Amino acid sequence: MKTNIISIINQKGGVGKTTTVINLATAIAQKNQKILVIDLDPQGNATTGLGKSNNDENKNIYNLLIGKLKLDEVIQKSNIGGLDLISSNVNLSGLEIETAHEPKRAFILKDILRNEKNSLINQYDNVFIDCPPSLSLLTIMSLVAADEILVPLQTEFFALEGITQLVKTIDRIKVNLNPTLHIRGILLTMFDKRNKLSSQVDKEARGYFKEKVYQTVIPRNVRLSEAPSHGMPCVIYDKNCLGSKSYFKLAREFLDQNKKSLGSAA
Repeated sequence: MKTNIISIINQKGGVGKTTTVINLATAIAQKNQKILVIDLDPQGNATTGLGKSNNDENKNIYNLLIGKLKLDEVIQKSNIGGLDLISSNVNLSGLEIETAHEPKRAFILKDILRNEKNSLINQYDNVFIDCPPSLSLLTIMSLVAADEILVPLQTEFFALEGITQLVKTIDRIKVNLNPTLHIRGILLTMFDKRNKLSSQVDKEARGYFKEKVYQTVIPRNVRLSEAPSHGMPCVIYDKNCLGSKSYFKLAREFLDQNKKSLGSAA
């Protein structure tokens, strides 16, 4: 089965993007899947959230993208069985300026991951890319390299306005750079059932994106925000809290999507 490359993207910060990457990836890895997380955000929160340092000057995504190191030299094992990581580094924030004269810079990550000699990537069932909270070169690189997109959507005012801008960007990428890219799912995050607005955004999102919206919603949950400071995903830090239970449920829904697409391809 082909390796699936999924970009987790929203140009708005603080919507639960990194939380989703580390918890979904961990929950799926616990179901005997082999997972690679690529931290493409210069802030490096996915790296530290998986218990690794984002100050590693050597093994990081930046050195891979500038051609200093090869793919097999930057992949690290995480503390979670079946889950590997390519960590971020603050130097990543200068990449846009450094590659300004390269005509095919949007394809750098894709070429590295899809290189024929790189059967390395084929050992993974899913590759999750944590994108920066902007529509920058790094995000474009990620969208060019990806097969699918997962969009965390915070259930708050203006959430849907932001996503229409994102959809326009995705459409432009499809036309010009990656015709097979598609949205795998929209994930409603920071859901507060006591708040009428959360239910309203839920209803509007499902009305607009139909079955693309996951049935699972991620609630506002203190444990989800606590876990990264302990260098571990919440699904390990406190697997019985509401936030973790939601991510386990999302993992099941995610894997069911794979079964369905296999069924329809058969």
